[in-house]
Amino acid sequence: MDTLPAGPVLYDPLDAATLADPYPVLAELRTQSPVVWHDGMECWLITRYADCVRVLREHTLFARDPRRLGRAVPDASLSVQVLDPPHQAPVRSLFMTALHQQDLPTLQQRTRQHAASRLAALSGEPSWEAMGELAQPVALAAIADLLGVTPPPVEEWAQVSDTIMRSMDGGLDPDLIEPGRLARQQLSELVASWFTTTGRPAGLLGHVRARTEDIGPEHAAYAMHTARVMFQGGYSTLTAAIGNLLDTLARRPDVLTALRERPGLVPLAVDELVRFDGPVQGTTRLAAADLSIGDVAVRRGQKVTVLFAAANRDPAAFTTPNALILDRSPNRHLGYGWGTHACLGTVMAQRVLTALVEALLATRVLRRAGPAHRRRTATMRTFAHLPLSLQP
Repeated sequence: MDTLPAGPVLYDPLDAATLADPYPVLAELRTQSPVVWHDGMECWLITRYADCVRVLREHTLFARDPRRLGRAVPDASLSVQVLDPPHQAPVRSLFMTALHQQDLPTLQQRTRQHAASRLAALSGEPSWEAMGELAQPVALAAIADLLGVTPPPVEEWAQVSDTIMRSMDGGLDPDLIEPGRLARQQLSELVASWFTTTGRPAGLLGHVRARTEDIGPEHAAYAMHTARVMFQGGYSTLTAAIGNLLDTLARRPDVLTALRERPGLVPLAVDELVRFDGPVQGTTRLAAADLSIGDVAVRRGQKVTVLFAAANRDPAAFTTPNALILDRSPNRHLGYGWGTHACLGTVMAQRVLTALVEALLATRVLRRAGPAHRRRTATMRTFAHLPLSLQP
């Protein structure tokens, strides 16, 4: 490989200071080296909003599916998040149609009741661990409700999901790869049981199972893999998003005060909270041809990593990007991705977060109750420990 330009800004996604607050170093990257090669990650880092949207939108030039570059991909990994158009279309259409068939307002109401019940139980405690007591159970119940399945025990599933999430950083730490493989096997067995048991799930998967024969055996297999990604990805992303949202609200009590006065702003505020400190840090594509991003030449086959967290604070796309503006509109952030590979459950995630904030409006003041710790993961921005309290 030719010598590649190194940027003046050192970016280590697992550095303690970066985990605590990635936005200063991402701002430096965006200003000084908006397209820069990262030796450790072996990819180009993209930090400007316009460049990030281009990479996500132009799937003919930026491949998600490594097979387009002649690289092998295990069959079990082929889902809507890996397939590129037009091959992706039948499965994506199947899931989007199934999603539109769901009663999302009722799901939102059940989530609000669940969150309110948990908050009521926690209100008498001097402090509680928000990830285990609130974020994980609310996220798991919501994604299982959407799919129409019985969720596994939350403590057991949280461990499996965390192992899978950590393995996404296997390029930075090879020791994470094998535990991740075993955890994915457990997940695959769970999801396979939803497709093979007598009787169909009542929710989204019931719709999918009823129509897999219409898309042929190959795409039917992709549908099962997509259900696996939707369950794990939906849970882990929602858990991280809830934790980040709770942390921001605990540090900014003025936000809930403002929303109590103007509850109609909650959906816009939720969108802004995700832009302000979102769960997913980035995603990677492969250059399908020799091309340029800005004035930087990218070779065919090289990895291009879009950093959502940097794009979501780009002043070229967002006025006063480091400020939390509850009524920001439009708000075309990249918190859930963009384009044909965007998160399938984006609408559902927004409803779950909205339900949680609505439940919080009826509680006391949310406060930090001790030091919080981030998980040492590069792909997902989430907490390992978030102690909170509800005070008068």
